[in-house]
Amino acid sequence: MTTLSGGHAVVEVLAREGVRKVFSVPGESYLGVLDGLYQHPSIQLIVNRHEGGASFMAEAYAKASGEVGVCAATRGVGSANLAIGLHTAMQDSTPVVALVGQIERPFQYREAFQEVNLAGWFSHICKWAIQIDDAKRIPELLHRAFAVARSGRPGPVVVALPHDMLEDPCTAEPIQPYRIPAPAAPADTVAAVWEALRQAEKPVILAGGGVLRAGATPKLVALAERLQIPVVTAFRRFDAFPNTHPCYIGWLGFGPAPHVLETLRTADLVVAIGTRFSQVTTQDYRLLPPDARLVHVDIAPEVLGRVYPPALPVVSDAGLFLDALLARVPAEPTEAAAARTAWIAGLHQRYLEHSTPPADFRDDVVDLDGFMHDLNRILPDDAILTSDAGNFFGWLVRYRRFTRPGTYVGPTSGAMGYGLPAAIGAKLAHPDRMVVSFSGDGGFLMTFQELETAVRHQVPVVAVVVNNNLYGTIRAHQERQFPGRVVGTELHNPNFAELARTFGAFGMRVTRNQDVRPAFEEAVACGRPAVIEVMTDPAILSVGQPKR
Repeated sequence: MTTLSGGHAVVEVLAREGVRKVFSVPGESYLGVLDGLYQHPSIQLIVNRHEGGASFMAEAYAKASGEVGVCAATRGVGSANLAIGLHTAMQDSTPVVALVGQIERPFQYREAFQEVNLAGWFSHICKWAIQIDDAKRIPELLHRAFAVARSGRPGPVVVALPHDMLEDPCTAEPIQPYRIPAPAAPADTVAAVWEALRQAEKPVILAGGGVLRAGATPKLVALAERLQIPVVTAFRRFDAFPNTHPCYIGWLGFGPAPHVLETLRTADLVVAIGTRFSQVTTQDYRLLPPDARLVHVDIAPEVLGRVYPPALPVVSDAGLFLDALLARVPAEPTEAAAARTAWIAGLHQRYLEHSTPPADFRDDVVDLDGFMHDLNRILPDDAILTSDAGNFFGWLVRYRRFTRPGTYVGPTSGAMGYGLPAAIGAKLAHPDRMVVSFSGDGGFLMTFQELETAVRHQVPVVAVVVNNNLYGTIRAHQERQFPGRVVGTELHNPNFAELARTFGAFGMRVTRNQDVRPAFEEAVACGRPAVIEVMTDPAILSVGQPKR
């Protein structure tokens, strides 16, 4: 048995859990952990410029790598900044462990310097939150934190670490990491689902993040092909099913194609796999009619029935469920499946038409229709795209056809400032792939300082900033709800390209569509973090809006 300080014992657990990156802003309340990370042979400390950026990076790294993301911050003030990424991880079902320094144990309950009841505070926005008060329990409770973060419906876990506890000796025996097995549907439940599918005339599959987390996209493709079932993807889960596949008919979110909504509302069976039926996916909870026949498959029983009562609730990992169902489905399409071929072909064609940028591009500013037309010809199929929230996102989701799982990383929570730090996290997970972030000018300036993190750690991402000098989404809402009374949405921005160069990054401002391709080629070739500032017309706030 080796005696370690509490801080070094924390790092020993991280190493045993296979952690390779820790995203952090240093703080005096967890110096013992930082000391344990000093020149660690297997864990890289990524030092951020803001705790919000650290939590976003950890969350995106977890999405892109399939592992647990780890971030660290100091007590009260640092943890407050960390909260945005943890809320994002909760709504996105992303496994994250946040290590937060805490005040010394003898000082508690006196409103000490930066004191916050961290376990109580974060219990409302995280899957689990705990404070470790005894160094001997570090291996037990921290390994449990990782198990909780990745098991069932994944999510964030906060572990508060009192400053003085991190200096105590830890003499506990090491514990091997453990994983809680994913649930699998009973055979009789799978048989009931197969019978419902066999009898359905117009079934539809809704694929969510659980499909991605389970790596089950190929299995879902096989099911859709054998049974000839149209597939829709949930909000910001666009890459859960290849968009160019003949069975794909579109996505749900803001501004979905009308044929997608009509298909779901008239289906005689909806099979939802790995989705929690979020407000955006369900169009403010109006997606399915009251008499809809629903098969809802999810790894977390508490998700089932929360929004729509399922006729067949199935508690199962998406991949295990699809394995069991495919074992019952004939290898060749059934007669009923063959009868749906023409119907699905028509729906897919409508998706292709909806997702093709119009050809009448303007050239006095950057026309985002034309921008997406060019971008689709520039980016390889395996490029990873990350994005903020904002109206610019409408062009990206409508006109980018995702053909591989793991090529989109975005926040279902709608967090602004996510795009750039998420791209850095994704690039650290996949250094061999192109990673491009998309942000509006409002969101970009919220976490722009993380460009310095990318420069310092030599992470060559390309950040696209769509600049219209507005909080565009809010402006669009204002003009619709309070016409002629817009307020608080106009911005005055710096030259983002010039600002990027002061950080040591590549920067270029693009004002016409014809300059988009040369800018991307130069940004990718430079081998450094790059910012491409795209100047757009502030009067064009939404995709599909008539051009002036």
